[in-house]
Amino acid sequence: MTLPWAPGSATGIGSLPGTDIVEALRIVFGELPLPHLPELPGRGPGADLVGRTAGLLVDLPVDLYAGRWRVASRPGRDMRRTADMWERDLDALTDVADGHTGPVKLQAAGPWTLAAALQLPVGGALLRDRGAVRELTVSLAEGLKAHVAEVQRRVPGASVILQLDEPSLPSVLAGRVPTESGFSTLRAVEEPTARDALAQVVAAVGVPVVVHCCAPDVPVGLIREAGAAGVALDLSLGPALDPLGEALDAGWGLFAGAFPAVGAPPPAARVAATVTELWHKLGLPTDRLREQVVVTPACGSAGATPADARAALTAARETAQRLLEA
Repeated sequence: MTLPWAPGSATGIGSLPGTDIVEALRIVFGELPLPHLPELPGRGPGADLVGRTAGLLVDLPVDLYAGRWRVASRPGRDMRRTADMWERDLDALTDVADGHTGPVKLQAAGPWTLAAALQLPVGGALLRDRGAVRELTVSLAEGLKAHVAEVQRRVPGASVILQLDEPSLPSVLAGRVPTESGFSTLRAVEEPTARDALAQVVAAVGVPVVVHCCAPDVPVGLIREAGAAGVALDLSLGPALDPLGEALDAGWGLFAGAFPAVGAPPPAARVAATVTELWHKLGLPTDRLREQVVVTPACGSAGATPADARAALTAARETAQRLLEA
């Protein structure tokens, strides 16, 4: 597999503190070998992962009701607000990334996290209605394909990578998503069904996809079978070594969440040791680490202070440089 990033790469998972998208983009493009279009949840509804992704859906309007995103009969002010934020973000990206050549990463919720979070008009997670999940998957695939194409049009020198955020995927597979009452859980989704929905989105967007899951029990094998180019995970949660090692041995990519996303980051030397220790446990050739691994914080940094969030990006870059030179 030819990986779509240069050796010695580092990136952020997605979210950052603050509300100024231009400043956030300048930091990201200034600090990172693999820059991304940041998410700024501090701006309010529509800037969060679920609302922001729902704003890209095709022919599937949503609105905000009692603090949760819900499928709606027609677009309303919530979708207009989200669309306005997307337009401002893409305008800012067009300006800051002018002349940029090389990879740029986008982030969006994956189909299963979206299905577990969006509510049906009558109440309860959309996940409980298998027909609605299929419609959501089609809508998301179409919306993300159009989104990727728009970024490629605005930044023609960029090679786009899409990160699908699936923090709820392990709970979906294990039947741990609660019902509306909270007294029970929805039935588990079978692995082939989960894999096929992911694969549908991966195939539709036409660019390399990395699936991010900062929860325990990341289903590495399922993600690989869905056609993703790699996985992004939190190393501190102890990922299952056998499926991860098998995938990496075959040339897969790893976005290694090697240090906490909130708080002052540890020194780059310590972060590099964490990544190298995992690589040695997997029994993989050392010279492949710098090519297959992208260094990241463990998760998004929206809860960090601005200074710590910027320091985390610097730590990721410096760690990647150490691994490149080792």
